[in-house]
Amino acid sequence: MNEIIKGFRKIVYLTFPPEESGRPVVSNLSKLFDLSFNILKADISPRHEGTMTLEITGLEEDFHKGIAYLKEAGIRITPVAHKIFRDEDSCVHCGLCISMCPTKALVINKSDRTVEFDVEKCSACGMCTRVCPVKAMSLDLEDADRQ
Repeated sequence: MNEIIKGFRKIVYLTFPPEESGRPVVSNLSKLFDLSFNILKADISPRHEGTMTLEITGLEEDFHKGIAYLKEAGIRITPVAHKIFRDEDSCVHCGLCISMCPTKALVINKSDRTVEFDVEKCSACGMCTRVCPVKAMSLDLEDADRQ
């Protein structure tokens, strides 16, 4: 069965407390809720706290059940839209960020030659923030549990 046909797709940023970082909670999204996931970025600290950027695909109803399961397991969920920001006033539309964006969330609008940012495609990898010469792109590194 092709999971992408199910239509609902969301990228989320997960923060795992040390006691949860060794449990298979992410793989349970597939087993228990029939969701597909793609790990876009993952990190675990020396204290065993973990972070993960995850693309989840499936039925929207199953997605919400899976997110509730993760929250019950003590995992903080932050939409990626709350992790990467673009200061529209600072952006000079140089296009440097486009070559670094692995998900094509940053693209050139061919009609007016401006850089467009689609936060729904963003994986919060932070590559754009490293190359932006005017620092128009920024990554929120705080544990902003804003949902």
